[in-house]
Amino acid sequence: MAAGSRRQLLRFLMRLGSILLTRFPFWNCFSQLMLYAERADARRKPDIPVPYLYFDMGVAVLCASFMSFGVKRRWFALGAAFQLAVSTYASHAGGYVHYADWLKVRMYSRTIAIIGGFLILASGAGEMYRQKPRSRSLQSTGQVFLGIYLICVAYSLQHSKEDRLAYLNHILGGELTLQLLFILYGVLALSFLSGYYVSTAAQVLAIVLPPVILLIDGNLGYWHSSHHVEFWNQMRLIGQNVGIFGTVIILATDG
Repeated sequence: MAAGSRRQLLRFLMRLGSILLTRFPFWNCFSQLMLYAERADARRKPDIPVPYLYFDMGVAVLCASFMSFGVKRRWFALGAAFQLAVSTYASHAGGYVHYADWLKVRMYSRTIAIIGGFLILASGAGEMYRQKPRSRSLQSTGQVFLGIYLICVAYSLQHSKEDRLAYLNHILGGELTLQLLFILYGVLALSFLSGYYVSTAAQVLAIVLPPVILLIDGNLGYWHSSHHVEFWNQMRLIGQNVGIFGTVIILATDG
C-alpha cells in the first residue's frame, strides 16, 4: 500500500511538473503581449520587431500546444528550446529597449534555465510511459543550463543591490541567511553541472523555489514601484520561475 501510494504521488508530481513547463509558452506569449501593450501607451517599441514578433509567438504557441497534448513531445520541446533561444538573441541584438545590468541577469538567466527545461523534456524525462530510451546527452545539457542559472542567482546575491535587498526584506537571519543561501545555490549549481546527485539537488531546489516565487518575485511593489521593473515584465519573470519549478519537479521525480 505504502509503495503504491508513493508511486502515485511521484506520478502526480511528475505530471504537475510537465504541465507547468509545457504550458509556460502560453503565459510567456500572453505576458509579452501585455508588456508591449503597456509600452505602446508610452510610445516605446517592443524588444523584437513587430513582423518577427508575431511569427515568434506563433511558433511558441504551436510548440506549446503539441507538447501539452503529448504529440511528438520530444520534438516540439526541442523546437520550443530553439524558438526561445532565437527570440532571446533577437531581443538582445535588436537594441530597442535598454535594461539595467542587474535586470538583464535576472531575465536572461531564467531564459537559459527554461531552455534547459525544454531540453530535459526533449530528452524523454517526465514521460509517464516511456516508449523510447532517454537521451542522456540532452538531459545533461539541460542540467548544465540549470546550473548556469543557479550560478547567476548566487552571483546576484553577492553583487546586485536590488536582489540582496529583496531577500533581506523577507528572510530571517539577515546577512548570515543570505550567505547560507549563496552557498546553497552554489552547491546546487555544482550538482547540476557535474551530473552528480541531480535528483537530490532538484528536490532541494523544488522546496526553495516556491517561497522565492511567492515572497521575492511576488513582491510587485518592491520591483515595480521601487525599482521600476515593468509590471508585465515582472509577471513574465514570475512565469519563468514557475516553469523552472516545473523542470526541477520533473528532475526530482524522474531524474
